[in-house]
Amino acid sequence: MRRSLLLLSALAFSVSVAAPLPAHAEDKITDAQALAVVLADARRAADTPRDIYRHPAETMAFFKVKRGMTVVDYMPSSGWWTRVLVPFLGEKGKYIGLNPDVTRAEDRMKQMFSDLNGKFPAQAAGWTGVSADRIGAYNTDSLPGSLNGSVDRVLIFREMHNLWRMGLMHKELTTVRSLLKDNGLLGIEQHRANKKARADYTVGTRGYMREQDVIALVEAHGFELVGKSEINANRRDPANHPEGVWMLPPNLRNVTDEATKARMLEIGESDRMTLLFKKRR
Repeated sequence: MRRSLLLLSALAFSVSVAAPLPAHAEDKITDAQALAVVLADARRAADTPRDIYRHPAETMAFFKVKRGMTVVDYMPSSGWWTRVLVPFLGEKGKYIGLNPDVTRAEDRMKQMFSDLNGKFPAQAAGWTGVSADRIGAYNTDSLPGSLNGSVDRVLIFREMHNLWRMGLMHKELTTVRSLLKDNGLLGIEQHRANKKARADYTVGTRGYMREQDVIALVEAHGFELVGKSEINANRRDPANHPEGVWMLPPNLRNVTDEATKARMLEIGESDRMTLLFKKRR
């Protein structure tokens, strides 16, 4: 036990100041220990204040993500989860950043979800210290057919509302299903609206969706719900903000008076559903 603790401590120090875990070190510690090292990495210094809302260790465990897997991080955006997944998956694993097909989209969408392959590998390498050639990056219209049936996990963090409001859900979830292995899993975290929220509040433009709607939409695309968790719940969030979820931290969109700001900060980040699906055969 003492040797394991010493090894973990040494690894945590080395990872916080140098490269990700070497392969020989990965074999000597558990997934939970390896993830603890990743989460303590100095490269995540700007990310860690959000851990109390995003619960990365608990979320990864619920989604059953393990080292050595092939994992798609859907719409990785500014890389919060990239900086967790890339070093955690290790040399035997494969990380793939995936953006939607926006070939026929309006200019605003093309800017939001631009071609990942051209810039993302180098960007993610800079974030994580991992070689760019170990980082896959695609839009769904440019995916190689060889990836079909090869993915262990697809993870969609707080992006279902964008798929819904932009009319992308059918094509994207169909692609996700094709990418997954027969025993692969789809993990979804999403801002959660009240069960009785008005329909016009849950169309995606305010960031919130009803849990029952998300489950029904995903299951309609050939998936089956196998688990749900309250890991990322926040019951302080009334989910009824006029400007939507972006009024909450860290955005505080259009929050101009100190009383409202204090109220939003007291709430914290949004109430979120955390769902796990398998492919229906």
